[in-house]
Amino acid sequence: MSTRPHRPYHVPVDIPDPTRTPTHEPDDTDQLDVDVSALEESDDPEHRRFKLTRDLRKRLDRYLCDRFPGLSRSRLQKLINEGAVTVNRRQPKSSTILRLDDEIDVLVPPPPIKQIHAESIPLNIIFEDEHLIVINKQMDLVVHPARSNLTGTLLNGLAWYFKDAKTNGLEALSKIGVEEFRPGIVHRLDKDTTGCIVLAKHEEAHWRLARQFEHRQVQKYYLAITHGRLPQRGGVIDQPIGKHPTVKEAYAVRHDHAGRHAVTLYRVREIFDGYSLVELELKTGRTHQIRVHLTWLGCPIISDIIYGGQPIGPAELDRPPDPAGAQPMLTFARKKEDGVKIWDRMAQRDDLIIRRPALHAAVLQFQHPMTENTIRFTAPIHPDFNAVLQYLRQHHPDSGPLNPDGAEVESDLMV
Repeated sequence: MSTRPHRPYHVPVDIPDPTRTPTHEPDDTDQLDVDVSALEESDDPEHRRFKLTRDLRKRLDRYLCDRFPGLSRSRLQKLINEGAVTVNRRQPKSSTILRLDDEIDVLVPPPPIKQIHAESIPLNIIFEDEHLIVINKQMDLVVHPARSNLTGTLLNGLAWYFKDAKTNGLEALSKIGVEEFRPGIVHRLDKDTTGCIVLAKHEEAHWRLARQFEHRQVQKYYLAITHGRLPQRGGVIDQPIGKHPTVKEAYAVRHDHAGRHAVTLYRVREIFDGYSLVELELKTGRTHQIRVHLTWLGCPIISDIIYGGQPIGPAELDRPPDPAGAQPMLTFARKKEDGVKIWDRMAQRDDLIIRRPALHAAVLQFQHPMTENTIRFTAPIHPDFNAVLQYLRQHHPDSGPLNPDGAEVESDLMV
């Protein structure tokens, strides 16, 4: 486990590299949209979208060479073949001829950073073959380096792991994203969210996995401990999410042009005096989706300071506080300066049982990119999450374990 100081508001964001410019400026298209998310939890691939303003009559692969001079034509053709490029929402061929008003959508990597250093960071490997590797990620671990977080990440630990395995460091991972400091990264988790994450070892596996995430074919089940009781034993939270209008570090439910479709299914697995253990199923993968949706219900995740959760020690478990995010159907997010004050006070307490949002990616299920068999991985909960759960079970039980319809997380995972 990393011993670096805990900085809950230190969110890594990649800043576009001003030195990365095209060799020439194409004048045959207008860029419609650039949607780049550098936050950790979002599963959405990063996109560039273009709409043609003239009848080019040019091959798709040649057009993309003009738009992405840093990528070779052969690599772009591989991306096209693996479904990373669409024209008018259909999968094209490299030879597809582009016409007026065609819309091209490309999954692209984020801006480059220079190199990844190998670091001896303990990693819990759940599964590994020649195509992919699945890890039970620990807390306080950013997935990949960014300009403000160059060391102490999952990729730094993998560079060491593969070096020890005599596979020449990160050469063992997919080369997709290697120039951008994210080799093998298919999806991401928040810094303090524990649990299942998969990385690809070669390009074909990478794009086949990415396509499953893109088309919502991956099953993702989480566990969370929340303040209060959810309104029902199970339900659907269908509320759009976008950047918070006033708090830079946060996201919010937004019913305007900035909100993006977001759906979370929840199932209550256990009820305590003042708290709940909840299973959550993601149908979309927006940044901070689970945290925002649970606060929208008035049941923020414990110790989720940004979204209205409270610090948790024995005193709070014995006398449940009224959390700041307890008002249902309202978007709540603390300003950075208010959150930092709470974390500073928490640093002075030695009785806290958990010092991060109690959120765990418990189950990840997808189709193996090469064999096409369905594979399912479960990640046991981590010690701090388990300590809260056992304390509540011993001192403040209300209901025993529940098995609601549709429950997917095995009960023994929560022991």
